[in-house]
Amino acid sequence: VRVADVPLAAEDLELPAPAWLALTAGWNFAESLGLPLVGYVAGERLGGQGLGMAAATAVVWLTAAVRKVLAGSIPSLLVISGLVLTLQTVLVLATGSVLLFLLQFPVANLALCALFARTAPTGRPLVAKLAAEVVALRQPSAAHPGLERFFRGVTWLWAGIFAATAIGLAIVLAVEPASVFLLFTTVVTIAGVAAGTVLSVLWFIRMARRCGLRVRFRQA
Repeated sequence: VRVADVPLAAEDLELPAPAWLALTAGWNFAESLGLPLVGYVAGERLGGQGLGMAAATAVVWLTAAVRKVLAGSIPSLLVISGLVLTLQTVLVLATGSVLLFLLQFPVANLALCALFARTAPTGRPLVAKLAAEVVALRQPSAAHPGLERFFRGVTWLWAGIFAATAIGLAIVLAVEPASVFLLFTTVVTIAGVAAGTVLSVLWFIRMARRCGLRVRFRQA
């Protein structure tokens, strides 16, 4: 009997084998971030920033449509990418203003904050759904209070990270030139995602130990 065929115990969590875990996560990020980036670069070279943003948005929603036809569902990360890119594209195309082009970055983070915060107090926090889709985390069939509290808490954590990023970007946009703002945006975005990921993993490890949850890997 394969490990994957054995029912999960109340204290078990299951992840794919490391190679499949990397492939699953990589595929999700390639769909949601890599393909839109390719679309943006191609469109930007052909017709500038506006066409680049429109191409990136079109690529995301085309990918979502293909996913819906082939798999019957659309991953949440792909939906998030599509919604954020759509918002940014509307801001960019609404006017040729440089200010509105730059404003897309704090607005996008504010939108992500609202999206995570809206699901945090519910029975389906967004991080739990992303964990199931992006890293194929399999949870016990019986609800676990500690695990539920963790997913709600981490969803609030990411909402706070996006809120802080939005506020920081808005302040820098108001007082610094565009070149400094774009550099600051890149640094803060990378640092925020890295810090959120590290904090989430450490929180998960601490929660698993305190609640007696075990993580195992499915065998191929």
